[in-house]
Amino acid sequence: MHLIRGEAMRPLRFMLLAAALAVAAGAVASAQTRVKTQIVRPPAPAAEVAKDADSPAVTGSVSNEPQPAATPTGDAPEIITDLARLPPPVARMRERILAAARSGELHRLVSVMQSSATLPVFSVNRGLDPITYWKSNYPDSDGVEILATLIDILDTGFVHVDEGKPQDMYVWPYFARLPLKTLTASQKVDLFKIITGSDYKEMLAAGAYNFFRIGIASDGSWRFFVTGN
Repeated sequence: MHLIRGEAMRPLRFMLLAAALAVAAGAVASAQTRVKTQIVRPPAPAAEVAKDADSPAVTGSVSNEPQPAATPTGDAPEIITDLARLPPPVARMRERILAAARSGELHRLVSVMQSSATLPVFSVNRGLDPITYWKSNYPDSDGVEILATLIDILDTGFVHVDEGKPQDMYVWPYFARLPLKTLTASQKVDLFKIITGSDYKEMLAAGAYNFFRIGIASDGSWRFFVTGN
């Protein structure tokens, strides 16, 4: 009788064990499900997405407020592309500057600068020599980038300003003396050889070209190579 009772209890034990295993499996599954739900992140509200898409940083919008004139009142100067119209002293100085820039040696460019009666204006700040100034502004290229900029500028057209006056000058690039908003499509191509599209937008907002420009007097003396309006 004891044997029969023991045999009768075995199915009950199996049933209890199976039930315990089922409960444990359900607990594990529930725990795994909870872990998965913790890493799900809801999408951003539609209002926030619309706000980001309309922000100035995304659209790159430019102010529509009236801007100051880029040149003094009066007729715009003639754009000259024929180098034969340069006076011989100016043409010689231009070639000397280009030769120094193409050498890749900053000190050769400084030597050309020192050949004029006075050192050309190269910075609005005082207390720095040209090489130190260029290297501090273009540290990644150790200053050499300025030479490429110089070549690009002297390869553009130019203008003859203040003709017959003491400040008679040939100025590169020509758009340094033109309102940027009046440039034609082909003239903008010349501009974008020197500056970027984002630079152009900033200059439009400022009202004038404000990157490097070069001035050589009619007697061939190099007067300036500086940024600004």
